[in-house]
This record gives sequence, structure tokens and C-alpha cells, in this order.
Amino acid sequence: MNMNIMNVDYSTKIPNNVNLAEDRQVLKALEGWHPGYMDWWSDMGPEGFQESLVYLRTAYSVDPRGWAKFDYVRMPDYRWGILLAPQEENRVVPFGEHYGEPAWQEVPGEHRAMLRRLIVIQGDTEPASVEQQRHLGKTAPSLYDMRNLFQVNVEEGRHLWAMVYLLQKYFGRDGREEADELLRRRSGDADAPRMLGAFNEATPDWLSFFMFTYFTDRDGKMQLHSLAQSGFDPLSRTCRFMLTEEAHHMFVGETGITRVVQRTCEAMSEAGISDPTDIAKVRALGVIDLPTIQKKLNLHYSLSLDLFGSEVSTNAANAFNAGIKGRYKETSIEDDHQLKSATYPVMKFVDGQIKMVDEPALTALNMRLRDDYTQDCVKGMLRWNKVISTAGYDFKLTVPHVTFHRHIGEFKDVHATPEGILIDDATWAKRKDDWLPSTNDGDFIASLMKPVTEIGQFASWISPPKVGIDNKPGDFEYVKIES
Repeated sequence: MNMNIMNVDYSTKIPNNVNLAEDRQVLKALEGWHPGYMDWWSDMGPEGFQESLVYLRTAYSVDPRGWAKFDYVRMPDYRWGILLAPQEENRVVPFGEHYGEPAWQEVPGEHRAMLRRLIVIQGDTEPASVEQQRHLGKTAPSLYDMRNLFQVNVEEGRHLWAMVYLLQKYFGRDGREEADELLRRRSGDADAPRMLGAFNEATPDWLSFFMFTYFTDRDGKMQLHSLAQSGFDPLSRTCRFMLTEEAHHMFVGETGITRVVQRTCEAMSEAGISDPTDIAKVRALGVIDLPTIQKKLNLHYSLSLDLFGSEVSTNAANAFNAGIKGRYKETSIEDDHQLKSATYPVMKFVDGQIKMVDEPALTALNMRLRDDYTQDCVKGMLRWNKVISTAGYDFKLTVPHVTFHRHIGEFKDVHATPEGILIDDATWAKRKDDWLPSTNDGDFIASLMKPVTEIGQFASWISPPKVGIDNKPGDFEYVKIES
């Protein structure tokens, strides 16, 4: 029964629902790791606000009906816990060569290295985004937005704890060494960078932050969904609960961009501007023009596509066969869950042309997950475009073609327009500033990033949210900044 705890034990230094109090060895290892984590948080966590009281939610249960409470807390005092979704009775491995066998409660020896690597890669992304976002508090457009940033940050910190627990409990000395390495790497560091490219990019402004939480955290959602299918039950349960929190991060991105677009459309309407591509006129209003929003979207979407790895991948096939990493919503797919003879269409670069080629479905798993991701991205964009069309403007935000601005996979060595037309190096060099944020664009956005810390006030370039966090009124003090 103990393994099935819904509520969280807050009596130990590390809140948990995995019975750490009785797991002395792991508790000791985690308590040994804790000071290094706190050092990392004070070095690399949100800069300038460690003493502020922030209205944060903390999970007290993993019951979906009611799992979090809101209260003021200083971020270093946040209770980072280890929370696993409830164990499913008689769960079986839902795919691969072990399909239908009982799910594993311990690491299967032959899959140990692969499982450890997947956990480390997922774990590495969590502190990376905190590092990328550490300066943003200083330019927050409102206390509401500042609070959302800090909520995302403390939860990414918790997700690091979640992965470190798995490493410490199930991987012995190797796991302890990997856990220490997770605190040693730094986003964008020349000598010890984070493991994946998008997590070494700068997040210089709030539009980047909203794009990151919309597009890059959505890659996280897809990866977590795939790992939540895992035959290794502790990983599955960890990821299932992480998805509950990840949903808020994408909400921050989706509503953030909606509010930026809305404010731009309102300002254009008020000023009588009929052409949304008249960039100079729109910028003079102190809002971000739609073409520049499109460029930021192009950048973050293309960086996020690279996170899926190569379209055709034996690693992905091996992880699937092993029962370690499944497909998005694996259990609701109607097939044999082994993919012995199935194929999947993959876009490839063949003899200088872009062609669809049927590949074995097993090696095309990354491509399938990426297609699922793109469909998921497009849903939120419908809302942004509705704001634009409702305001009476003929302009559509779109995701660029998969060939555009790629550094990994089939199209890493070619240049293409956002429409997917192949071009030569000279044309790319001449035109890339039309498609990706230029230095000038960055400077303009930076010029708008003036902090707004008055209660209930918002920066000129973003609309207030429709509803407050935890249904709080518009003039609620989300962050109490000590003077």
C-alpha cells in the first residue's frame, strides 16, 4: 500500500510520496546532493528575487482532482519534492519486444545504459531552462508574468529532482555521478554546455520566453508522454506527474503570445494602421509588430524541431523495442505495438530534392513524434490567428516548413525558405534577416523590456490576462518585492 501514496510526506527535508523515510540509503544520497543543488539554485536561479515572497503553487498530492496549494514562499524555501503518479495495478509493458509482460519495478540489466541515458538527457533540460531564464525577472512586464516565470522555474527545478531520484535510487554509483554532472553543466557554457542545442541558446527577452515555453516545453511534453509509456514503471509514474506541471508551462507560453498579439492588434486599431506589415509605424506605438513575432516563431519552432533528433534513428528503434520509450499516446494507437512490418512516411533529401519516403516505422519513431508535435503546435496558433482576424487584419502566423533553419537531421546541410523552397548559400545570407530575428529586431524588443512592478499594471506591449492565477483579482500582489 505504501507505494500507492497519493498525499505527500512533508516531514522529511525532501517532500515525497515514495516513502523515502524508509529508504535510508536513497534518502542519504539525496540529502548529500541537496547542498549542491541549493548552491546551483543560488548561482543560476532567478537573479535578484531570491528573497521575494512569490505566490507559488506547491503539489501536496498527485490526485488530479486537487493536487496543489497556493501560498507565498521565497523561492529558495520552495519544497522541491519527489512525486510519482499513483501506481497502476497490474500494469504491463505497453509496446516493444516485452509487450504484455508485467511492467518493471527495477531496471532491467540489459537496458540499463540506454535507460540511464534517456533519464540524464531529460534531466539535463530541466536546470538548463532555469539558467536560460535567470535574468528575465528584471524585465518582467507585470507581477503576474513575473510570478508565472518563477513558477515555471521552481517546477523545472522539481523536475530535475524527479530525474535525480531515479538516478540515485536505481543506478547506484553511476547514477550518483550523473546526478552531480547535472549540476556541473551550464547552459551556453563553452567547456560544459547542456546536452541539447536549444538549451544552450540565450533567452534574451520575454517574447523569447513565451516562444520557448510554447514550442520548446511542448517538445518536453512529447518526450515526457513517450517516457510515460515506459515499461520501467518508476519512470512512467514520474513522467505522468511531470506532465501535470508541464501543462502550466505551455499555458504560460500560449497565453503570453496571445496577449502580445492582442496588444499589437489593439494598438494598430487605435492608431488607424491598416497594414500590419508597416513595421516602423507599428513599432512607434511601443508594441511588437506581427512580422517580428513571426520571425521569433520561426526561430523557436525550428530549434525545437532539432530536439527530436534524426528523422530515421536506430536509437529510437532500440528504445522502443526494449520497451523503454514509446510513442505519443501509445496505448490509444490501434496496431500491434511492435511495428514489425509497419512503415511510416519520412520527408528526406534525395538527389537534391525533397521527397516523402516510406521507412520502417520502427526507425521512423522520431519523425512520427515530431509530426505529432507539429499538429499539437498548430492548435494554439489557431487562437493567435483568431485574435488577428477578429481585429480585422489579414495576417496569419504560420509554422515554417521542416526544411527551414535546421541543424540536425535530413536538412541540416541545406538552406530553405520558410515555405520550404531550397535556396543557395548566397540567397540565404542575403535574406535570412527577413525570416529570423535580426540584431535590429533584438535591439527593438530589448528596448521595450522595461520592468513593470506596480500591482495590477502591465507593460505597453502586452495585454492583461483574462483571468488571474488561482482566480485572483487583477490587482493581486503576485510577488512581494522587498525594497
